[in-house]
Amino acid sequence: MIYDVPLEGELVRLRPMREHDVPLLFGWYSDPDVRHWSYFTEDPPGLATLDAHRERFEMIRDDPAQLLWCIESMDGRPLGDIALQDIQPLQKRADLAVSIGEKSYWGRGYGSDAIRLALRFAFEELDCRRVTLVVDRDNTRAIRCYEKAGFLEEGVLREHRLRYGEPVDMIAMAVLRDGAPRGASRKNGRPRAPGRIPRRR
Repeated sequence: MIYDVPLEGELVRLRPMREHDVPLLFGWYSDPDVRHWSYFTEDPPGLATLDAHRERFEMIRDDPAQLLWCIESMDGRPLGDIALQDIQPLQKRADLAVSIGEKSYWGRGYGSDAIRLALRFAFEELDCRRVTLVVDRDNTRAIRCYEKAGFLEEGVLREHRLRYGEPVDMIAMAVLRDGAPRGASRKNGRPRAPGRIPRRR
């Protein structure tokens, strides 16, 4: 599903991910340092292609239970992607996934700002009460970022995924709407966007 109205924060803008952005995704996840923290480490050669990334994008675009944005700096440079996945309106929850593909922007607050915008959208526009994620146990930089956004650890998923064929523990984290920090919950304002109703394409 694509949300047509950009969301603006202090450092980044979340705009709709389009098909012409697929080469960006392919380039980011072809970088070993970026791929290291993603499920793409286990892709066979046939899936590590531009066409495979295009097919994945089309599946996400057409899936009403997923929302995908491109993270841009305020001067328009694409930095990465962020998604709300497995959106469950009846249960009022969703999963979060985020990656900053431009490594020169790691550790500079861009991911945190993008997460705040996505959480605010989840809590206000989608009326979620809970947003969850899983993260590699040794990804300390990402864990700090998630904690800053209000996520709390809920448990360890032992050997939850493979990374280059080796099992990796992951941490399950979640943030509740009532426990979200300032800027991520409906009690503290709305996203700076000209419209509110998600439109599907």
